[in-house]
Amino acid sequence: MAKAVLMQGNHACAEGALAAGARFFAGYPITPSTEVAELLAKRLPQVGGSFIQMEDEIAGMAATIGAALTGVKSLTATSGPGFSLKQELIGYASMAEVPCVIVNVQRVGPSTGQPTSPAQADVMQARWGSHGDRGVIALSPASVPECFTLTVEAFNLAEKYRTPVVLLLDEIIGHMREKIEIPDQDSLTIVNRKKPALPPGEFLPYKPDEDGVPPMPAYGDGYRFHVTGLAHDYTGFPSGTNSTSQELIARLHTKIYDHVDDIVTYEEQNLTDAEVAVIAFGGTARTAYAAIEAARQQGIKAGLFRPITIWPSPEKQITALAKKVKTIIVAELNYGQYVGEVQRIVAGQANVVSLAKWNNDPITPAEMAAAIKAAVK
Repeated sequence: MAKAVLMQGNHACAEGALAAGARFFAGYPITPSTEVAELLAKRLPQVGGSFIQMEDEIAGMAATIGAALTGVKSLTATSGPGFSLKQELIGYASMAEVPCVIVNVQRVGPSTGQPTSPAQADVMQARWGSHGDRGVIALSPASVPECFTLTVEAFNLAEKYRTPVVLLLDEIIGHMREKIEIPDQDSLTIVNRKKPALPPGEFLPYKPDEDGVPPMPAYGDGYRFHVTGLAHDYTGFPSGTNSTSQELIARLHTKIYDHVDDIVTYEEQNLTDAEVAVIAFGGTARTAYAAIEAARQQGIKAGLFRPITIWPSPEKQITALAKKVKTIIVAELNYGQYVGEVQRIVAGQANVVSLAKWNNDPITPAEMAAAIKAAVK
């Protein structure tokens, strides 16, 4: 039976990780993500898992990767400067195809910024923060229950596609408390990484299956294989040939973008007859619910499109939206980041307006309602 409790977003994230089968956490405490680590420090030993506070953020990411290579579902949690420090090793996990989850509870920046204030300014860092080319998966919950379910989904996607997955919370969602019904474990869909079917002597550790994803043995399973951040061939050993880099880097993209229909999730509200649409995610979507309701009461045909999967972006859905509405308002807690992605996708098919805020406070329903009203004048 589902159990209804009052829970903080960060705690729901931690419980979601446990439900997904995570049994290792390595990280460093940093506001406003610290509660994820605090709860897992208590809960992981209770289920036979391990928690370790590392000496810094870089080591936290490295240990997370190392644990994942042993076959254990692993995560780390951070914010702001910590997310920046993890970027090189997030790139390593992408190149070596090591599944893991990085929880980033966003706060105001750059640098130390305002550690206790909400922001959504790591959207582009989640996509482009690591050097080089790679496909990326990033999810953004807008409620405490979604902190649980999307953490489970983050692990499922990481395991299925052998890639690091970023869970982009913001301080609003991380620290708010809501009623959540913790589902029965048997009702959850849990994905585990593919294991090789070939014997060790015939196995090539980076030879992909038809879905573009290679099977992954754990260290200790009897399969000896090399893991490196260098460009590598199917054996896992470095190779500097043009064909190796061409195929490998392309596959780091195609194993994700060939499966966007499986990966991309979103929410739509009141878009059937909408003339103006708000695109908002995370904590800002909470404002959009109220603002759109207020606009509808005033006779304004407004609706919401909420990307739950931020990356890969829901291009097909946003393109269809642009053909239906006259104006799209992109609301976000930053100087204007995701609006550029929306403009690229829309390509002039609709008017795109930025509603950006970066002064430590959330966008209010009144501010968003005013932007909606202005869009229909």
